[in-house]
Amino acid sequence: MSRLEVNPRRELGRRDKKIFGHFLEHFHRQIYGGILDPESALSGSSGYRQDVVEALKRIEVPIVRWPGGCFVSAYHWKDAIGKQRTPYFDKAWRVEESNLFGTDEFIEYCRLIGAEPYICTNAGTGSPEEMSDWVEYCNLPTEGKWAKLRIENGHPEPYKVKYWSIGNENYGDWEMGAKNLREWGRFVKESAKMMKRVDPNIELLAASISDLDWNLNLLREAGNYLDWISIHDYWDHLGQVNDLSNYETCMAYTMEIEKPILKTKNILGSLGYLGRIRIAYDEWNLRGWHHPDINSGTKDYITPRDKNDINSSYTMADAVFTACFLNQCHKHSDVVGMANFAPTVNTRGAIFTHQDGIVLRSSYFVFELYVRHLGDIVVDSWLSENPAFDVEKAGKTTSVPHVDAVATKRTGSEDLGIALVNRHPDLAETVSLHLGSAVQYSNAVLYSLVGDSKDAYNDIGKEQVRVIEQPLRWNTLSDVTVEIQPHSVNVLVIK
Repeated sequence: MSRLEVNPRRELGRRDKKIFGHFLEHFHRQIYGGILDPESALSGSSGYRQDVVEALKRIEVPIVRWPGGCFVSAYHWKDAIGKQRTPYFDKAWRVEESNLFGTDEFIEYCRLIGAEPYICTNAGTGSPEEMSDWVEYCNLPTEGKWAKLRIENGHPEPYKVKYWSIGNENYGDWEMGAKNLREWGRFVKESAKMMKRVDPNIELLAASISDLDWNLNLLREAGNYLDWISIHDYWDHLGQVNDLSNYETCMAYTMEIEKPILKTKNILGSLGYLGRIRIAYDEWNLRGWHHPDINSGTKDYITPRDKNDINSSYTMADAVFTACFLNQCHKHSDVVGMANFAPTVNTRGAIFTHQDGIVLRSSYFVFELYVRHLGDIVVDSWLSENPAFDVEKAGKTTSVPHVDAVATKRTGSEDLGIALVNRHPDLAETVSLHLGSAVQYSNAVLYSLVGDSKDAYNDIGKEQVRVIEQPLRWNTLSDVTVEIQPHSVNVLVIK
């Protein structure tokens, strides 16, 4: 049995809804054949898949990051606006990019699904001037060449894009135009200066990593211009070999989620930026993307990418990991204000498209549960008792507690929404909750994401992962007991 203590009166912080954000990159079938498919009978007049639109509306996606990812580091946005589109060879993923989906289409799509647009700029082969021109095109009402061109292209009102990132993973030698830490700090400063001269109201992010030296230089050079720093992580690295970790190993990975948050948070604090600059975990997923032989001159490097879309890859391990990640974002809501699940559609996304419809993968339902049933205020909670199981990974033993939990309530309400995740692969867990006597509760509902087994998955014509709803009754609701199934994600709503 686990014991969860909850103090509803002690509010720890306010969760930003942007932690439920998503990400789209021009990689394989994410854009073309994913959200955009003019030839499909399931698409509307603008060519967007309506079933995908409805699924994204259902989970109330708050913000979408685009166009990359590695793709952006050699992307020139000016070739993808207006009637005349210029195709080019994308050197990141080594395919021809048609440029049919550009800035105007991205804004249109964000409006269609009700999400805020977040644009990541080219800090690889691009320039500070090119970035600031992009801000002009999107945000200036009428002034200058680029705002006038937007109007000429049929968009008289400014887009008012608030969130802009300078670069993507520019610390990595895999990135086009990678930079060392000294080059990066200066480049970010000059880019930020020009972008904020165009529109002082934008919020700026810069590509970062949970590394002391990288951030020291970045923040000393450009900290006064930044509102966020961006960090990325994939825990199950599958770039070259698509050998997915098993359920138990993925549970060991859940114990590593908090470390980069704490490290980055401590760096911000040591430099006096805590409370001024927030963390955007703006590219994350359990599973890394599979794209082997990208530098090969002889091997087929495109077809293997189809392995990302094998639905049996996305099991209850992905759902439980996703929930544990979002729990950490709640627990560190004082500094983590945005997170973007990578990607939205196809590849490792929460939604898979096929000719006759879509498949909602296990991680999709975690977003649905959390968006619908958790509140925006994080309240104090702690597990005073929590049994653990051991996982052997790479010669190391990791102790994994059965339960991961976070407690919330909504602004203006005393109702509680408590996330209860059972990591154990095989055993149900009884959780004893102690809520104190400060608030009187009357009834509760347990919403549970469950699978037929720890390796359960959804596929075309196959549904093994689903949400069930269970009303609960007790004589007293200050001390309650619930049983949660193995390998499950649960939200207990207490009214």
